[in-house]
Amino acid sequence: MVREKEAFLRSLIKVFDTLIILVSFFISYFVSFYLREFFGRGDMAFALSADLPGFLYFAEKNIILWVSYIPAWIIVMGTQGIYHDIRTKSIPSQAFAVVKTAFITTFVLGAVIFLFKMILTSRLFVGTYTGVTIILLIIGKMFIHNLLAMLHEKGYNEINILLVGTGKRARQFIRSVNRHSNWGLRIVGLVDDDHGMFGKEIEGYRVLGRIQDIPFILHRKVIDRVIFVVPRLWLNRIDEAILACEREGISTSISMDLYNLRIAKIRQTDFSGFPLLEFETFSAKEWELFLKRSFDIIFSIFLLIVLSPIMLIIALTIKLTSKGPILFKQSRSGLNGRQFTLYKFRSMIVGVEVKKRELMRANEMDGPVFKIKHDPRITVIGRIIRKTSMDELPQLFNVLKGDMSIVGPRPPLPVEVELYQLWQRRRLSLKPGLTCIWQVSGRNNIKFERWMEMDLEYIDNWSLWLDLKILFRTFFVVLTGYGAS
Repeated sequence: MVREKEAFLRSLIKVFDTLIILVSFFISYFVSFYLREFFGRGDMAFALSADLPGFLYFAEKNIILWVSYIPAWIIVMGTQGIYHDIRTKSIPSQAFAVVKTAFITTFVLGAVIFLFKMILTSRLFVGTYTGVTIILLIIGKMFIHNLLAMLHEKGYNEINILLVGTGKRARQFIRSVNRHSNWGLRIVGLVDDDHGMFGKEIEGYRVLGRIQDIPFILHRKVIDRVIFVVPRLWLNRIDEAILACEREGISTSISMDLYNLRIAKIRQTDFSGFPLLEFETFSAKEWELFLKRSFDIIFSIFLLIVLSPIMLIIALTIKLTSKGPILFKQSRSGLNGRQFTLYKFRSMIVGVEVKKRELMRANEMDGPVFKIKHDPRITVIGRIIRKTSMDELPQLFNVLKGDMSIVGPRPPLPVEVELYQLWQRRRLSLKPGLTCIWQVSGRNNIKFERWMEMDLEYIDNWSLWLDLKILFRTFFVVLTGYGAS
């Protein structure tokens, strides 16, 4: 849970620091070049000119210098604790650690220069390189610190926890969560098997019900993970609760491996000294999720830029051909039931919800979904943009906001989720997307139950390669309009 995210963040920041040290070498070349001219210190060895070819020649001749300097900085900063408790370290403490690292690495660099007999190495350049590295690293630490604080304040990557247990160890766990508020953990409420505890507050958190009420709580609250911190005698009581969480795709953590789950994968972890076994129904490495989110951002920005002329034409056409707003906004259910506003180009006349009740008997889809092939509410331009899926283009803004992904199960209406069977709710365990297996397999030609099965197949078999394959198939489906209406 937290340990894995912290390890990934640590690796990411090490890469970021490495890039900063490389950039420092580049900047230091030009700074030291002009400092020599200003103070009349004469030419620097291998520094032919203050331009890119001159820098490349200098870098080639001093390859030992910067190749040894980078790992020295990263290793020493690690020994100074810069990469531990990243979210909670203050800027002054990080700056002090960077300065300490600079003194140590200067001695290391001096040893390298001595061992390799680099008599032509400029002391002015070494001093400039160290100074520029200190400044840029401190600026980088400030940027990372403020970025993480901003993301935390806006609620990004926040994990909603339902804690089962109110005993001594459970209270210690709550206090640990509160001490590490920057880690983005939020306790939604508590569960206790004593009926008399209902409604009481423990460490500032309300008891929402008993163990048997967990499925009901999952439907009424946005829960990302259920953590069981309970006495050993309770372990035979939580079997059904864990299986209920598994059916709905909610991750669980307990202290022992006692259950034979069919879907969830088990792994050992810990939180602030609390040993946990985690049962994940969707398992992906942090770097895979990072790449998926990075791709979402880059690809959505690219599409918005490339398709902006088409989007402008669609917007003008909608405005000129029918009354009402250009965009249709609707509340949808996202990751683990989080509700967000979905954007689409308006393809229907105003007041569609009233007319929907009149047309319910004509619904051609089974299950809680409503679809009519020749829907009388659709406008002329709406029929065209729905057939080509262009009405979905504004959802690229949903992707940028983080409510959706490029590839993932389609986001359902909250009222549809209320009618889901328990096993169907597990499709909410992954962020919704613009396209998925259902979209490239016939869409409205597929029965509702099979649609749900396809989404669960996607979740159970997810990989970056699967996303790319679905995206490739989507391109041809959009061109042919297969299954759209």
